[in-house]
Amino acid sequence: MKLDQTQRHILALLQKDSTLSTQQIAEQVGLSASPCWRRVKELEEVGLIRGYVALLDRRKLGLGTCVWVRVKLKKHSAEVIERFESVVKACEEVVECYELLGETDCLLKVYLPSLEALSAFMHNFLLKIPEVDVTHSSVALREIKNETALPL
Repeated sequence: MKLDQTQRHILALLQKDSTLSTQQIAEQVGLSASPCWRRVKELEEVGLIRGYVALLDRRKLGLGTCVWVRVKLKKHSAEVIERFESVVKACEEVVECYELLGETDCLLKVYLPSLEALSAFMHNFLLKIPEVDVTHSSVALREIKNETALPL
């Protein structure tokens, strides 16, 4: 879908604050409320807006440890990948998972309360998945940038 400037502006505003009212958005993009509402609904219907969420402060929730885990699977059959994916999708500590090209098959982003929790996660969860062959973990020392807004 080719976006016009107004649609891009609406998306940029909603990415920064999804609690804005239609009237507030309309004022900022130079439309009246009804056409603005129609534009937002169209963006929702075509799937550009997937949903609305509240962004939480993970540190205030006690999840101060961010870990990236690279996973190599034992085999690459469709069944193995499906089983691994279903187990990972069900794990709430894993907030992101990507299938990769190269030496590593998957990359997991995990939020945990501590390094001790990382040890428990690895030994009680990840290394017990039969499809997992090798893992390599990197612990983030500090967060330099973490944006949810996409470049438009």
